[in-house]
Amino acid sequence: MVLNALQAKDTSIRLQAALAAGSRPDSKLLEALMERCAVEPDFFVRDMLTWALTRLPVEITVPRLVAELQSPIAQARSQALHTLSKIGDKGTWPAITRSLLRDADDEVARAAWRTAVGLAPGNEREGLAVELAAQLGRGDRNVRLSMSRALVALGSEQALRAGLASADPEVRAHARATEMLLHDPEADFDAAVAEAIRVVALGPDKC
Repeated sequence: MVLNALQAKDTSIRLQAALAAGSRPDSKLLEALMERCAVEPDFFVRDMLTWALTRLPVEITVPRLVAELQSPIAQARSQALHTLSKIGDKGTWPAITRSLLRDADDEVARAAWRTAVGLAPGNEREGLAVELAAQLGRGDRNVRLSMSRALVALGSEQALRAGLASADPEVRAHARATEMLLHDPEADFDAAVAEAIRVVALGPDKC
């Protein structure tokens, strides 16, 4: 019943099926849930599928999620990362590879950044910040906001130095906006970006 409902055309039926799968956890549904995560178009259904997966025993779910990080399907990778972040098993940190942090798909990369911040042990956080900061200036507003949030959560001002000195004005502005947020995490991102662009354009001595 649940297996068929997960593939129904009606979004509400798929949502109810995912809810049922989480409400009555059954390890036999693992593969069906994983397969649906890779193709489900609706955000709310995907979120419910993630919840259902977190209700299954970690000893079977985590290895399967880690394996899914190698999937050629971008959504499969991003959903696996998202679910790993919800489970929060620190032992999965080594699975968050450099290739995922630099994934060509923005949604995968954003999920990798969030997951990495939550899983990285203390002695790896500075290196992670440097790795993420190497991508300053990447993508649209939402991608840059995700990057800035990740760097603020890591709390490394040192990691921003290369970006602040970059010859690329987009990178410098993003680095400066992130630096502002580090000093004031409650600041508005768009206002910080606008101010950073102004400073980069005029030069700090003229502001």
